[in-house]
Amino acid sequence: MAERVVEGVAHTIRARHEFRGVRTTEHFFAVPLDHWASAGVEADSTAETITVFAREFVSAEHSEEDTARLPWLLYLQGGPGGRGTRTTSLTGWMKAAARSFRILMLDQRGTGLSTPADRNTLPLRGDAAAQADYLTHFRADSIVADAELIRKTLGSEPWTVLGQSFGGFCALTYLSFAPEGLSEVLITGGLAPLEGPAERVYKATFQRVAERNAEYFGWYPEDRKRVTRIARHLESTDERLPSGERLTTERFQMVGSFLGGNARVDALHTLLEDAFVPSPAGERLSDAFLEQVYGLVSRASNPLYAVLHESIYGQGQATGWAAWRVSGEFPEFHPDAAEPLLTGEMVYPWYFEQDPALVPLQEVAALLAGKQDWKPLYDVSRLKANTVPVAAAVYRDDIYVDFQLSMETAAAVRGLQAWTTGDFHHDGIGEDGEGIFNRLLGMVRGKN
Repeated sequence: MAERVVEGVAHTIRARHEFRGVRTTEHFFAVPLDHWASAGVEADSTAETITVFAREFVSAEHSEEDTARLPWLLYLQGGPGGRGTRTTSLTGWMKAAARSFRILMLDQRGTGLSTPADRNTLPLRGDAAAQADYLTHFRADSIVADAELIRKTLGSEPWTVLGQSFGGFCALTYLSFAPEGLSEVLITGGLAPLEGPAERVYKATFQRVAERNAEYFGWYPEDRKRVTRIARHLESTDERLPSGERLTTERFQMVGSFLGGNARVDALHTLLEDAFVPSPAGERLSDAFLEQVYGLVSRASNPLYAVLHESIYGQGQATGWAAWRVSGEFPEFHPDAAEPLLTGEMVYPWYFEQDPALVPLQEVAALLAGKQDWKPLYDVSRLKANTVPVAAAVYRDDIYVDFQLSMETAAAVRGLQAWTTGDFHHDGIGEDGEGIFNRLLGMVRGKN
């Protein structure tokens, strides 16, 4: 274990490994919980710190000497609440990036090996109000402040950032408040709306999800009947997930998360065809089906996704369960609709009544939904004057990050080059990561 302190930041390397053509280094950083309250405070202050973990990946093709000269690339994962990708080999975009970068895979604060925030740890903060106050420090502005502090601790020059989905939102925050730390920015499926309430996001994405349902059921018309059959079955029959709680129709509808993918969308068909089996008590949902559904609908592994989801759009006003309120305009998504549609990434208050991982956080989530004084996540005037090269892949049929809203943002960031395509959905980087990465890197460097 190697530990050092750079500009007041404790940095520990706990392990190094080499396998399958890649060398990894495990970095742990002690960063302020509240970067703004800690600004200007001396290093020996009692200001609270949390741990942020990041794993470095370097191709074994590079010697140790060459590695020291490689520039850094920071990867910002989707979410919120998603930890850095766990991988033991260089494939996809990482294979392309490792040719010329040291890759730093960040576990955003509260996730993975960074000081965790979940139903077990949050009560250590105190009551629901104290927990909610603590979580106000877990949005994109704090993630970016962590990243910039880590960059300086590593001694890196301005670095390249690749942001996927919510990671792209964070990249826009980085461009707004710390552009001096960036040499170039690549964004995939993650151009956030810079202004306006959360409602406008959900009015757009509900429509996108409805269109994607129609497209899917056009491919698999038999699944239209299956989805309705499962919904009606769940209204009358007590079916239990492996964790013991009842599977409701609205929770089953969450399997629509498959609709956001290219190859993943076809996995929805194989899930649905496994739904029913005969039993002495009549037709029941199969154990195989229930096991798979549990993996899709439980937030046990990423509770911050639900708790903080709408706050990623909160600026100067309460989000107030925006998706739930907007859903009233789209009755085809209601569980009691004649042919209910499958849902997307939206988060509703009933999540915190039905998911055991979220039930203890119900009051915390309600307090965050009602918070009026969220700080700005973007500086529109600074983005209009941006000088950092930026390229973004914008997917025309993305059900999670609306195309039109993305293009509004693309036009508002000076010099941003948008590559619009209908070839990929939200998870395009998982489908052809190497091709997408190379294209965007070429764009910011004037080679495409």
